[in-house]
Amino acid sequence: MSILTILLVIIVVGVLLWLVNTYVPMQGTIKSIFNAVVIILLVVWLLDAFGLIDVLRTTTVS
Repeated sequence: MSILTILLVIIVVGVLLWLVNTYVPMQGTIKSIFNAVVIILLVVWLLDAFGLIDVLRTTTVS
């Protein structure tokens, strides 16, 4: 996966979060939970894109 694709996804997610936070009326707590879930999913996707998820799966503690 190219760095351009990764940057494009981060920018699109940021713009979508901004649009939701600006134009969709919802309670502050729900908005905070939504933002946290989206950021966690983005971080997990980034870890997978850089191949760190596989490293974590195969790492064993001795």
